[in-house]
Amino acid sequence: MNNLYPLLWLTALVLVAWYWHRALETRDRALVAAKQHCQAMDVQMLDQSVYLRRLWFRRNARGHLSLWRAFYFEFTTTGADRYIGRVILLGARVEAVQLDPHRIH
Repeated sequence: MNNLYPLLWLTALVLVAWYWHRALETRDRALVAAKQHCQAMDVQMLDQSVYLRRLWFRRNARGHLSLWRAFYFEFTTTGADRYIGRVILLGARVEAVQLDPHRIH
């Protein structure tokens, strides 16, 4: 049994590295979606970053269990006010990009 401990630790380490890599890919996908939506809505994305705020399990359209993630970001219309936006992902698919009500310049 003592010979299995290194194998278990190695397996755990590989799984953590795989999850971390997938999480970075997902964050990058959310960032691209947020930038594109801000450009389409003629608002300025602030800080050029998104951050994970919510994480849960949900079923996708095919009924498979997937990770549901809500990434948040900040944007402005005038440069003076900051508003919150969200990118919702289910698995690797962008489900929605939402902007809080904001003042139009």
